[in-house]
Amino acid sequence: MERSAIFHRPGNNYSFILDEDTLCIRIRTKKADVKRIDLIYGDPYIWENDKWIFQRADVFICATDALFDYWEVNISPPHRRIRYGFELHSNEETVVLSEKGFHEEIIYDCGYYFCFPYLHKSELFDSPEWVKNTVWYQIFPDRFFNGNKLNNPKDVQQWGETEPSTNNFFGGDLHGVEQQLDYLEKLGINGIYFTPIFTAPSNHKYDTIDYFSIDPQFGTKEDFRNLVEACHARGIKVMLDAVFNHCGYYFPPFQDVLEKGRGSEYVNWFYPHSLPLQEGDRPNYEAFAFVSQMPKLNTQNPKVKKYLLDVAAYWIKEFDIDGWRLDVANEVDHQFWRDFRNVVRNEKPDVYILGEVWHDAMPWLNGDQFDAVMNYPFATNVLQLLASQTISATEFMDSMTTVLQSYPTNVMNVTFNLVGSHDTSRILTECQDDVKRVKLIYLLMYTFMGSPCMYYGDEIGMTGGKDPGCRACMEWVEEKQNTDLLAHVTKCISLRKQHPLLANDGHFQFMNWVESNLVVYRRYMDDRNVFVLINPTNSTQTYHIPYEIKNNSLKNLWTDEKIVTSESSPQIQLMPYDFKIVEFYAV
Repeated sequence: MERSAIFHRPGNNYSFILDEDTLCIRIRTKKADVKRIDLIYGDPYIWENDKWIFQRADVFICATDALFDYWEVNISPPHRRIRYGFELHSNEETVVLSEKGFHEEIIYDCGYYFCFPYLHKSELFDSPEWVKNTVWYQIFPDRFFNGNKLNNPKDVQQWGETEPSTNNFFGGDLHGVEQQLDYLEKLGINGIYFTPIFTAPSNHKYDTIDYFSIDPQFGTKEDFRNLVEACHARGIKVMLDAVFNHCGYYFPPFQDVLEKGRGSEYVNWFYPHSLPLQEGDRPNYEAFAFVSQMPKLNTQNPKVKKYLLDVAAYWIKEFDIDGWRLDVANEVDHQFWRDFRNVVRNEKPDVYILGEVWHDAMPWLNGDQFDAVMNYPFATNVLQLLASQTISATEFMDSMTTVLQSYPTNVMNVTFNLVGSHDTSRILTECQDDVKRVKLIYLLMYTFMGSPCMYYGDEIGMTGGKDPGCRACMEWVEEKQNTDLLAHVTKCISLRKQHPLLANDGHFQFMNWVESNLVVYRRYMDDRNVFVLINPTNSTQTYHIPYEIKNNSLKNLWTDEKIVTSESSPQIQLMPYDFKIVEFYAV
């Protein structure tokens, strides 16, 4: 048994509260090394004859990747407290793992074992339930639809007649979004994520001047209030972008420091290296990256903190928004986000808090800061599988298994899945204009665990490179839209809504221990299974379902047709770049 590969730690993604009464416990072992694991567990205060009394429970393999097997068991301690360890069995030996290391036999002193002191309801990861069933649509407001030409910015360009640049404007606004809600509702959207809408000089608005005002080119506060009410009337949630890591160059407090230097009352709102402030490739003050137009805010300054937390509460209290997406969230101190969560949750208990973190985000996802992060590892792996085609199906499943096992299940159920945004090339461009592969990407995204997000225009096959190429005007002329792709995306969303099992009810598992050139995963609850099979290759593939099917119950959910077969464990054939979604009940 390879002991150095065996890993467990209490807390985070290895032991976490699933609900008020249930603790999920995981352990990792070397792939194909350990054959069986028993959980040894009991109440720390129940002893007899100077021996700790414990019980046993089977621990089951829930996932496997290139290097490791992951095992899992759910336990409901009657008194909400537990000490536990693991008895691991290989073909050659049996060992016991406790908090104090490995032992050759069971120790009857609970002081040696791992401890989860108490299942507190207040420490349950309480992300909003509605997020699991939300299908998001990201809108870059200046480029979606011009609904009111009276608020056009100066030197506005004719819609779609000029290539997007870093500094041109096309007049998209809040009226335009409201006028296109029929389109979004028909697509199946029930959540809109707006890039920033607050007053700023740029077209992207990540250089905020006034956090308490709507940029005039988008409309008025009344326009925004009407839009939120219209969205809510259709069951559509609204999430705004909060840029609290940095402000814009023309933010009045920063201008005050530029003018007055050390005499400014706002000098400690920022991080000057020296004074007077100087711009350039490497400004003498902290900024987002080294962008002098985006000076970094000192969120540990009580006045800055109060200002920004007042902003966070204001847009919820006054306009009833449903979520905040937090830009460059990993560069803001943790205590700020803890206070942020308390403030916004006091205003609206089920507001969604989404952080932009591109790396391991576990420190932000312990229930005291964010509900979720943007799932960039998902985007990276999907694009490597189907766009650049630089990894195989097995490599994709192994890599995504590692991601899934890095977080608690209830975190992954509300993570924000995306494959394109205002910061990336258009998905069709990434796929070298191959619509077949784009269809597979969206089929995967809308059947995967998490909360999926479409970047505006990707559903109709818009193309473009990285910023600013990916920020072209939405194409509203139907003859210029890829209506076949639009129909495919609409059906993917509809299928997710028809079958809650595809929207995070139940369990998720990659079938990557079965030899195959396909991406295969199942969504399941009790004996009901939905298998998603994706062929990312240009050759025909066959998959043998490794379960016995009850009462000939196999059904193609995409076509809503029953699959007639004489086999109890049938084979499924997929043509090149084909997919199948099959439902059955297992014996």
